[in-house]
Amino acid sequence: MTQSRKGGLYTIQQVADVTGLSKQVIRKWEERYELVQPNRLENGYRIYSEQDVKTLLKVKALSEQGYSLKQAVLLLKEAHDSVEVELEIESKEPYAGFNDFVFQLLEKGTYCDEIELNYILQQGYHRYGLEKFLKQVILPFLHEVGNRWEKEEWDEYQESVSSMVVRDFLVQIRRNYRYREDAPLVMGACLPNEYHEIPLHILLLQFMMKGWKAILVGSSPAPGAIETLVKKLKPKIVLLSATTTIPFERNPKLLHSLDQFAAEHSQTEFYIGGAGAMQYFACKNLKSIHLANSLEDVLEGSKNTI
Repeated sequence: MTQSRKGGLYTIQQVADVTGLSKQVIRKWEERYELVQPNRLENGYRIYSEQDVKTLLKVKALSEQGYSLKQAVLLLKEAHDSVEVELEIESKEPYAGFNDFVFQLLEKGTYCDEIELNYILQQGYHRYGLEKFLKQVILPFLHEVGNRWEKEEWDEYQESVSSMVVRDFLVQIRRNYRYREDAPLVMGACLPNEYHEIPLHILLLQFMMKGWKAILVGSSPAPGAIETLVKKLKPKIVLLSATTTIPFERNPKLLHSLDQFAAEHSQTEFYIGGAGAMQYFACKNLKSIHLANSLEDVLEGSKNTI
């Protein structure tokens, strides 16, 4: 476990944890390209600022997109003198909007420190409020967790612990969120054999901020569970989620069956989203289930339903 940071400053080990770069690479970039110029403590240890961390992340992102290190460093230096170049860099890399809470989460996620992860989430939530917390802390953090797992910078345990802590924290917020009893109901459901709940938690919280009450069907519900709950609860909107194509591969008739069910329950509007759904949806001609390419698509399409 690393020591807590103070004053927004980072040791080289903490910079390595946040960026996914080794200490050797950080020193090399610093000395060869004069990319960052950390201050030194009396004992000679390097101390990096938050801006130093962002600079290293930008170069890392640009190098992953095909730029040589020399080109990436030159582009960053030119950005100091040109707003247009700075905007170009912002459009090429995903780290521009990272704040200190995201950096802290990446640092603690590296060590699977559940207590610290939860504490940082609490601090971010209280600092920003729910809407900004979701957009500026949760989504950037989860996106980077996925990136690091895909690039094998993080192992499965690091990804699992970080995602689990976020999921549990979002569940806690949703359970304690107050709503009017006569608020319209939105129901979120993973498809059978789909286990990724977090996108639904985020979407349901966004609905609740707009005055809805929400219910979530657990991951990988039993066949028929979604239909049974729709009949019982009569929600205004049903949000179906599939981040993989596994639900459709194991039950090729699943989507057609749900579409037919949706047609028979016109009082409820059905949406489906997730990478798996989008991949599978392209070859299907559904009449009553709407594809949602983003969270905003569902929120925009639901305006006339309230």
